[in-house]
Amino acid sequence: MLAVCFDCPGGPENLYVKEVMIPHPGQGEVLMKVSASALNRADLLQRRGKYPPPKGASEILGLEAAGRVAGLGPGCRGRWKTGDAVMALLSGGGQAEYVSVPEGHLMPIPKDMTFIQAAAIPEAWLTAFQLLHFVGKMQKGERVLIHAGASGIGMAAIQLVRLAKAIPIVTAGTQEKLKATASAGAAAGFNYKSEDFSEKVLAFTQGSGVDIILDCVGGSYWEKNLNCLRTDGRWIIYGLLSGGEVHGDLLARLLSKRASIHTSLLRSRDKEASNSHPQMLSFLTQYKEQLVKAFTEDVLPYFSTGTSPHLQPVVDSVYPLHKIAEAHRIMEENKNIGKIVIEMP
Repeated sequence: MLAVCFDCPGGPENLYVKEVMIPHPGQGEVLMKVSASALNRADLLQRRGKYPPPKGASEILGLEAAGRVAGLGPGCRGRWKTGDAVMALLSGGGQAEYVSVPEGHLMPIPKDMTFIQAAAIPEAWLTAFQLLHFVGKMQKGERVLIHAGASGIGMAAIQLVRLAKAIPIVTAGTQEKLKATASAGAAAGFNYKSEDFSEKVLAFTQGSGVDIILDCVGGSYWEKNLNCLRTDGRWIIYGLLSGGEVHGDLLARLLSKRASIHTSLLRSRDKEASNSHPQMLSFLTQYKEQLVKAFTEDVLPYFSTGTSPHLQPVVDSVYPLHKIAEAHRIMEENKNIGKIVIEMP
């Protein structure tokens, strides 16, 4: 099969496509023939040598994919059959023609949805769902500040906040991106490059601030985040685009607001714990299965045609597999609104 590879860490120019062996599904795994995958920030970090895959996961890039079931490994419980149209959350391996997936990490593709659209769902939407519900315990009527609002996770989070009857507020770096977030349902949006988002958020909320912050930026935003986080608010960090170093009295400011910091990574990076403690590996697998199950039951039906409210994956652009380097460049330059999808030959 064809797969995206790189021999040493570096820039997008290090990526190339070559033939590798088709994986064999293990115990409780399904073999998927991939029609489309999507690009994530984790792929860029892995390419640079800064985010290795978990122990036992594929070295091939790609944390989500859509396609059809091509085979079943031993011990599968019979939920899936050959030919089923599915999408999957992966620990790696999605940017190839075939990938093995634990059967509990698969979801059915909603009716009338293409493989291109479906490939834009698993990583972004499950991450946003996890952050808002599993971690943030979002409640009806709460205000949620979403940084990088026009990203794949951002556009998913806007719609999920609306679905929960809460209020999404976003930041983004261009007016074009802010316009896109408004179309997705953002109640307000602020350009972090040209205005102080904390002052704007406080003005929009009449001084009360937000209940939850979804933060993939990190260090450089800490003061502004705390300025506009209300008392007893939850600050959820799931990325460090600006680095993790903080200069200032973070803890005193946090304590004064009785606020809490939560951190979350959906893709496990604790290779040693997973390798040396089978119970930990089992817990991580069960957690993802519970997340996929909850999302499938509570959110997935709203992607079907004719539902209200109707959810929609946002696809920025589609690149053929052999243009993978160009796709990486576009994401690195922060040009995309929504997901960049990779189509298999």
